[in-house]
Amino acid sequence: MQTPIVRRKSECQVQEFAWGQLTWFASGALGNSTHQTVGRCIIKPGMANPRHTHPNCAEVLVVLQGTIAHELGDGTECTMQIGDVISVPEQVPHRARNIGADDAVLYISFSSAERQTQGE
Repeated sequence: MQTPIVRRKSECQVQEFAWGQLTWFASGALGNSTHQTVGRCIIKPGMANPRHTHPNCAEVLVVLQGTIAHELGDGTECTMQIGDVISVPEQVPHRARNIGADDAVLYISFSSAERQTQGE
């Protein structure tokens, strides 16, 4: 039987970028997940994360704050607001662009504890 693992805020991994921030709460690298990666993405107003794919996992994204335009594999965009959810299959190119006046806050979950990302 496995034992639940508690991680404190200070133990999360934070990555800063010109466009915003990624905070990782659970992953194989953090040692508290063997099946998924869970985090939070913050995108600054007017900014976007780079278009990318996840070759080894699917992604589920939930908008917690703000409004984004989520670009899909074929280049079309879908406007998403608080509570909207998108499921992105493995290997599908995508990116999120903040089209609001405040930070966009997104909950992100991946179907692998060892999430991989490839830029285009």
